[in-house]
Amino acid sequence: MIHATAIVSNTAKIADDVQIGPYSIIGDEVEIGSGTQVDSHVVINGPTVIGKDNHIYQFASIGDDPQDKKYAGEPTRLIIGDRNTIREYCTISRGTTQDRWETVLGDDNWIMAYVHIAHDCIIGNQTILANNATLAGHVHVGDWAIFGGFSGVHQFCHVGAHAFVGMYAGINRDVPAYTTAAGSPAIPRGINSEGLKRRGFDTAQIRNIKDAYRLVYRKGLKLAEAIDEIAGRTAEQPELQLFLESLRSSERGLIR
Repeated sequence: MIHATAIVSNTAKIADDVQIGPYSIIGDEVEIGSGTQVDSHVVINGPTVIGKDNHIYQFASIGDDPQDKKYAGEPTRLIIGDRNTIREYCTISRGTTQDRWETVLGDDNWIMAYVHIAHDCIIGNQTILANNATLAGHVHVGDWAIFGGFSGVHQFCHVGAHAFVGMYAGINRDVPAYTTAAGSPAIPRGINSEGLKRRGFDTAQIRNIKDAYRLVYRKGLKLAEAIDEIAGRTAEQPELQLFLESLRSSERGLIR
């Protein structure tokens, strides 16, 4: 399953059924799980752990040194979960000692061509990053978030679960869960109603999320007041919990 022209380190741990295409290079301390397919001309450096049933397309660069001037060769890691699609020319860097020592990509993510995921990013599950989307260092992304083509996210920003970032958007503050962000710098444009419908949220749940969004962005309340109001609703409206958590955990401030 390994092409004759591929170069695989003696220290790499490769499951028996992994496919590695022509001229790909698998470096030291790389682990690749069962069912994963690595196409031609891919470079994977370690320490990197890649799970099961991933597909990494040609010319991707995975697990190389972080683009951080403070990086001094420490053995930081990249962790990639299961069933991810990583398309052509994607770059995903390892972590740095200034954070958790690792970059993490969860399960079932769709990473399109030319996407860059920088050091220390933490990406959840079921996300979509369209062509040329760029995440700077230390960015956190929740489950089911979607990024339009050529969008960019500033260092240390958080993008919440089920959020939608529009094409060419420039994110320099945190995007709460469920929120649509567009423009550069990005501003809030309502909630991701269509995405929520596709994921099984019912009419009442979507209405409740819209009402919570209005408390933050339309009612003229201070953020602390909006948070208190939303917190009082979560017992009867548990779908608001993700939104509430993203408001409470924001350190860079919210897009406005």
